[in-house]
Amino acid sequence: MPIAVGMVETRGFPCVVEAADAMVKAARVTLVGYEKIGSGRVTVIIRGDVSEVQASLSAAMEAVKRVNGGETVSTHIIARPHENLEYVLPIRYTEAVEQFRS
Repeated sequence: MPIAVGMVETRGFPCVVEAADAMVKAARVTLVGYEKIGSGRVTVIIRGDVSEVQASLSAAMEAVKRVNGGETVSTHIIARPHENLEYVLPIRYTEAVEQFRS
């Protein structure tokens, strides 16, 4: 099964919480982390099957619209990321999230 990385960047922490909640409820994905970018931007990172990640990102974009003042800055999917990315960027399954993998 090809594992993908999905990212959603929002403006404001309430938006990213709503997006993360919608993503894990909409599809079989694992939330692996989040990054505070600055200027109120926060990116949430998920891993899972390519089609599941696509479905979860669609759900996240709809969920952010329900937050008062919610704004999706950007979204992106990387199908089958190179293994070197996992050692440099915060996209790896950690022990803390391993229990939530399917």
